[in-house]
Amino acid sequence: MEPRYYLRVEGLAALAASLAVFGALDAPLWLLAVLALAPDLSMLGYLAGPRVGSVSYNVVHTYTLPLAVGGVAYWVDASFVVAAAAVWAAHIGADRFFGFGLKYSTGFEQTHLSAQPAPVARLKTDE
Repeated sequence: MEPRYYLRVEGLAALAASLAVFGALDAPLWLLAVLALAPDLSMLGYLAGPRVGSVSYNVVHTYTLPLAVGGVAYWVDASFVVAAAAVWAAHIGADRFFGFGLKYSTGFEQTHLSAQPAPVARLKTDE
């Protein structure tokens, strides 16, 4: 199998683990609903061009920041922030599972997992 399939399975595992942490914290479901797509706000960086966009997207779509935030929040006993970090990590896991990877500076469509159409292109229909 190609490496991208392993990365997708890894994404599914991260999604499941993150949701398990969220559930174990007995966090309110509204937090999940409100924050589920919040990391995608990093796509606004593409308004400044593909180089800035890929950096802003990639910084927010790696596990480093949610793990760091979640770890510090756990250490200081801030369970609400741990839950928010779990939602963030779950978002990243879901992205990986569905094949949305880290972006190259050549454009939104080029990722480390596969070439994906931009979200707007998915909404267009062939006439």
